[in-house]
Amino acid sequence: MINHKKKSSGDDRDRDPEEETKERVKKMAIATKAMPFSFVAHFLGIVAAIMVLYWCISFRGGLAWEAPNKNLIFNIHPVLMLIGLVIIGGEAIMSYKCLPLKKPEKKLIHLVLHAIALILGIIGIYTAFKFHNESNIANLYSLHSWLGIGVIVLYGIQWIYGFLIFFYPGGTTTIRSESLPWHVLFGLLVYVLAVGTATLGYLEKLTFIENSGVAKYGSEAFLVNFTAIVTILFGVFVFLTILSQPPQEDEYSYSAI
Repeated sequence: MINHKKKSSGDDRDRDPEEETKERVKKMAIATKAMPFSFVAHFLGIVAAIMVLYWCISFRGGLAWEAPNKNLIFNIHPVLMLIGLVIIGGEAIMSYKCLPLKKPEKKLIHLVLHAIALILGIIGIYTAFKFHNESNIANLYSLHSWLGIGVIVLYGIQWIYGFLIFFYPGGTTTIRSESLPWHVLFGLLVYVLAVGTATLGYLEKLTFIENSGVAKYGSEAFLVNFTAIVTILFGVFVFLTILSQPPQEDEYSYSAI
């Protein structure tokens, strides 16, 4: 027997706008708990970080801020961009869905992790410019570099907007309610761009080093390609995590991410 419940127009008018927003976004979630997906994402993030560090240290000679071999300066770039924007940025996105904490605590963790990701991303981009300038190489000539600048600018705008509207000084209930879906959507689009730009970066660098004599089917080439694959898989599981159900539903749960 099916019971049909009809809400009165008065009940609809009395509902909190923020609660209505949560309910609308919650309908998009898949009927699976977020925790298993998040565990896989955490594991893939650790693996990706280890792989990029192993590549830059064992195959590319290491990392250095100042060195006669300018390639050591460049090696900082992929490490910081992957660990910063992709991995820590992904962890920031998942923090709302997976951490068994109250909403204000999760909001602070979300904000701080994104700030760390943004700072590492800015430093990572600076090292690429530093390498190019000290090696007499032109800047901003590739699609990867264009997208990279676009991603870091959009990431910064997203963080500043989120800070002002949702943290301090904070917008009104109506502004926060109406901004939340767009904040979530824009953040996810920027994250997709970040993962895609990182993948293009692997391809670009691998093409350069293969043209310099590295074997196309050698161990380094396979390592770089598999690092890119793990990076993409990490992004996939970040999305699966945020589209799934949080571990608990109570007055402190936040279902929009």
